[in-house]
Amino acid sequence: MAPSSPLLAVRGSEGLYMVNGPPNFTENTVFLRESGKNCKVYAFSKDGSLFAWCNGEKVNLVNVADNELLHSFDLPKAVCLEFSPKNTVLVIWQPYTTSKDGTSGVPNLQLYDVKTGKCLKSFIQKKMQNWCPSWADDESICARNVNNEVHFFENNNFSTIANKLHLQKISDFVLSPGPQPCKVAVYVPGSKGAPSFVRLYQYPSFSGPHAALANKSFFKADKVTMLWNKKATAVLVIASTDVDKTGASYYGEQTLHYIATNGESAVVQLPKSGPIYDVVWNSSSTEFCAVYGFMPAKATIFNLKCDPVFDFGTGPRNAAYYSPHGHILVLAGFGNLRGQMEVWDVKNYKLISKPVASDSTYFAWCPDGEHIVTATCAPRLRVSNGYKIWHYTGSILHKYDVPSNAEIWQVSWQPFLDGVFPAKAVTYQAVPSEVPEVESKVAKAYRPPALRNKPITSCKLHEEEPPQNMKPHSGSDKPLSKTALKNQRKHEAKKAAKQEARSESSQDLALNPAPQQNTPRNVVSLPTSGDPEVDKKIKNLRKKLKAIEQLKEQAAGGKQLEKNQMEKIQKEKALLQELEDLELGV
Repeated sequence: MAPSSPLLAVRGSEGLYMVNGPPNFTENTVFLRESGKNCKVYAFSKDGSLFAWCNGEKVNLVNVADNELLHSFDLPKAVCLEFSPKNTVLVIWQPYTTSKDGTSGVPNLQLYDVKTGKCLKSFIQKKMQNWCPSWADDESICARNVNNEVHFFENNNFSTIANKLHLQKISDFVLSPGPQPCKVAVYVPGSKGAPSFVRLYQYPSFSGPHAALANKSFFKADKVTMLWNKKATAVLVIASTDVDKTGASYYGEQTLHYIATNGESAVVQLPKSGPIYDVVWNSSSTEFCAVYGFMPAKATIFNLKCDPVFDFGTGPRNAAYYSPHGHILVLAGFGNLRGQMEVWDVKNYKLISKPVASDSTYFAWCPDGEHIVTATCAPRLRVSNGYKIWHYTGSILHKYDVPSNAEIWQVSWQPFLDGVFPAKAVTYQAVPSEVPEVESKVAKAYRPPALRNKPITSCKLHEEEPPQNMKPHSGSDKPLSKTALKNQRKHEAKKAAKQEARSESSQDLALNPAPQQNTPRNVVSLPTSGDPEVDKKIKNLRKKLKAIEQLKEQAAGGKQLEKNQMEKIQKEKALLQELEDLELGV
């Protein structure tokens, strides 16, 4: 029996309702629309069978298949909801409040048994950040960060703390996905000259000098994001500083680190400098994609040795999304970018489509691995709210725009467990659609009045880099080693230097042409000092400065320069001063 199509939940000023997924796109009649503007939050269970929401009066829990009301909890101020992985526990968080006389407030984090509706445990959780406890996928352990240490509970027994992980001021932790044994990654921020570090443990082995599976320390980190791969064999750590002390970036400074459970660790070398916008694991757990660098940003796929496998070149992008089956990758530019998307076939590294979802604030793959939803939601954008459902080949299959006096706040697909939808072969032919295509108006660049009736001369601020396969072209799939890449760069640098020398010699011939009898004598020549020795020095200095200029352009384009090339750039100021002195006759 084929699985049913995932539903799309929509929350906004028009209420809370569900839309049938492709190919119908009609409002679901089983789930009765919750009208009014008071719905603050909703959540699906991990398998999509249960649905909970708060309507401003109560938290209701229903069965999605038949809309049967299972439980109703009297928690009108709930703003966060989450289900445990096997639908055993519903977690509800309300903002923490204290009484007027200064006494401590009542517990604001409740854990309810989904079967009985009884409250299993209440905690005080003051901050909204990391509010929800973390479970292993089989619910054998549950963990919370309390007073800079991690408390572990076993088999949903919250009356006793089964284990504790205590280090100096644990700021964050992430449990590994997948089967037992469960692993935990913890982050401890640096202080008083000591570096920050991320450490991996296997539950419950926390004590002893050799308890840690792996350790990675770094100095530049005010906060980190830790990402486990699906097989729980490695963690990617994005370390961020709030301020870039070099002044190069408004976003602060980011570095990407790789830590494996076998103890290996490395800094992922990103060929272009600038912020790291997004990093995502493929569901295969054998590769990851990073989007990084000053705009236009680069996107590169790396293997588990942190070697680049495929480079997508540069473009207007700041996000990456693998499909649920990992066979399609979407690179997109949302937020302050125009919503351009590139849909890639990951196996063959072929571009499938280039749709544009202007003003989008949300993107999500449908669990079927074929459809995508993009939405423009308030409060990020309060105009042109609505959502679109696409096929990955670029066709818009369904579009909904809310009335001008209404808003959409949240949309999301009903989740399904892995394996429910089988992976299908990638198609490049756009699927037919009944939604008419609206041509987006291309914004024209401003031209001052004096230039408006004159011909347009094309001028690119950035030379975009094309995609390139980083694997060798021979039969082997092994990517280039670091030594081979270094030799390749040296060869490219020598080739560029030869071309540079040729262009300079041709320029010299153009500047000093052989005298011809019939040539008019109004050719502009470079000023001379009258002293042949001084003129020769000036000419050599100009050559050196031109070479430095070309090296700076290569560095700005993301090319990694050799040590001697960097030393050349550092001499620019002294050479300019020397040239000025010679031209002035000092």
